[in-house]
Amino acid sequence: MMKTLDVITIGRASVDLYGGQVGGRLEDMASFQKYIGGSPTNIAAGTARLGLKSALVTRVGDEHMGRFIREELAREGVDVRGVKTDPERLTALVLLGIRDDKQFPLIFYRENCADMALCEDDIDEGFIAASRSVVATGTHLSHPRTAAAVLKALRLAREHGAQTALDIDYRPNLWGLSGHGDGENRFIESAAVTAKLQATLGLFDLIVGTEEEFHIAGGTTDTVAALRAVRALSGATLVCKRGPMGAVAFAGAIPDRLDEGESGPGFPIEVFNVLGAGDGFMSGLLKGWLDGEAWPRALTYANACGAFAVSRHGCTPAYPSWDELQFFLSRGVVNPALRKDVALEQVHWATNRHGDWTTMRVFAFDHRMQLEDMARDAGADPARIGAFKELCLDAALRVAGGRPGHGILCDGRLGRSALYRAAGTGLWIGRPVEWPGSRPLVLEPEIGPDYGGLSEWPLGHVVKALCFCHPDDDPAMQAEQEATITRLFHAARRNRLEFLLEIIPSKVGSVDDDTSARLIRRFYDIGIYPDWWKLEPFRTEAAWANACAAITENDPHVRGIVVLGLDAPEAELAESFALAARQPLVRGFAVGRTIFAQAARDWLAGRVADEMAVADMAARYGKLCAIWDDARSAAKGEAA
Repeated sequence: MMKTLDVITIGRASVDLYGGQVGGRLEDMASFQKYIGGSPTNIAAGTARLGLKSALVTRVGDEHMGRFIREELAREGVDVRGVKTDPERLTALVLLGIRDDKQFPLIFYRENCADMALCEDDIDEGFIAASRSVVATGTHLSHPRTAAAVLKALRLAREHGAQTALDIDYRPNLWGLSGHGDGENRFIESAAVTAKLQATLGLFDLIVGTEEEFHIAGGTTDTVAALRAVRALSGATLVCKRGPMGAVAFAGAIPDRLDEGESGPGFPIEVFNVLGAGDGFMSGLLKGWLDGEAWPRALTYANACGAFAVSRHGCTPAYPSWDELQFFLSRGVVNPALRKDVALEQVHWATNRHGDWTTMRVFAFDHRMQLEDMARDAGADPARIGAFKELCLDAALRVAGGRPGHGILCDGRLGRSALYRAAGTGLWIGRPVEWPGSRPLVLEPEIGPDYGGLSEWPLGHVVKALCFCHPDDDPAMQAEQEATITRLFHAARRNRLEFLLEIIPSKVGSVDDDTSARLIRRFYDIGIYPDWWKLEPFRTEAAWANACAAITENDPHVRGIVVLGLDAPEAELAESFALAARQPLVRGFAVGRTIFAQAARDWLAGRVADEMAVADMAARYGKLCAIWDDARSAAKGEAA
């Protein structure tokens, strides 16, 4: 059978609720960040980020947290066909905190949880046969039902020529050896646990653990003796993790000294958070192992991935992409606190974003000032603007039809109902923060003087800021606007939100083929790295080439550019689309008034009903989508 997967992990799946405050007790945490968790879940995501075709076998509850795990794994590129929904049990939760560099309190909420109901019937032979490897973790050997599922998966893997690996992943309280408040404890001796582990060791080609984990597997706290006890039961390569001393691999006999094993270089970094470091390590190790690398190279990957995890908040969110790992290995450690390494963090952010938005057809109805003017001209109650924006959303959804590559720009002041209703529809959602028409830039009151309003935004919303600026602005104006944009950019990142920067110099002064490019370079010079740029429709190929070069020279991982409309008629937009589509970095358009202006005037004046307004906007929006798609196809044809 053809192997379509590289690795299947099997076992725990939980939602990690990570304390947002650092340096206090778990009792003192005021807010939590939500991530996927559980060792096999982390490893599946970590290996997917490194380019492996990964899958997970587990169970989740039939509720919001279970859906979160499934959706987040899919966004990470993990195959979720093996994630079963349990109709009776809740998804496991874990509460975690960072007290200091040695204390990391955590509580497992796993009483009769969904993943512990995994059973043999959940193991599909065809699915297992399709993978090059199967990875088990220790916790699921602790219960007869889950152990039977794991053993079936291992047996099938070996029958179908797959390699097998064990991450010992010893958590004493998950084996019932200590209380709920003892989640941080990593070692309690237990002959019963040792016996259970030893009964399975012969099934693996690779066994990985800390010294304490090999102690429980080997039945002794003498590390060399424990490794030899494991070796007596298994021919697997044994990889022993030794914290700041790195890790060593033993493919054959166990020597008298651990230092005699094969090793890879360690990395002198600050320890910020050890939770999830082992899963990051395992992800890197599996990448090297499955790629056929020598153990020193595989351990280099593993040590680096573990270093990322140790230096960042969260487990899966800390793990690197393949591009990020290569960047780090080629450049080395610049700042031991990796999360404070600006260049590295930019690569981390930019190469781990979710979603494929290589095509962007965006209906922009975030307009506030213009729609207020239209309502006033029509003698309509401004409160009706919100209802009209819901009609705009209806038009967008009608054209999108559930297909990818469509989006909206909608505000939270006048368009709140439409904005909230758009969640979960598959649309890309951008949300403006600028006060309409302001120069120097002023933000909407909802953002707050400390920009804390962004903390209320869903993660799928993109922060969009429009700045009327020009390279020839006087220094005071330039400094004030740049200070606002800088603060906004960092607030967006802090809240895990993508950032779109729209610049319109033509409303301020004269422009030439290099005006926007000069502005773009200036923003990069002051440390602003937008995920998206929204630019005016340039009239020359040179202007587009200059702008695109200014972006790619500074950020090769940028999401891309969308072209704005400026209320241009359809024929003029078609001309500008044809020019813009020749640039691969231009992903599409974000157009508003060309689509909604006439419908808004007629609807606010009572001349048309809801359905007629929706139909008119859907027709205009659909036509622009077709014009863009044709322009892109023509550009690709010219390039070929």
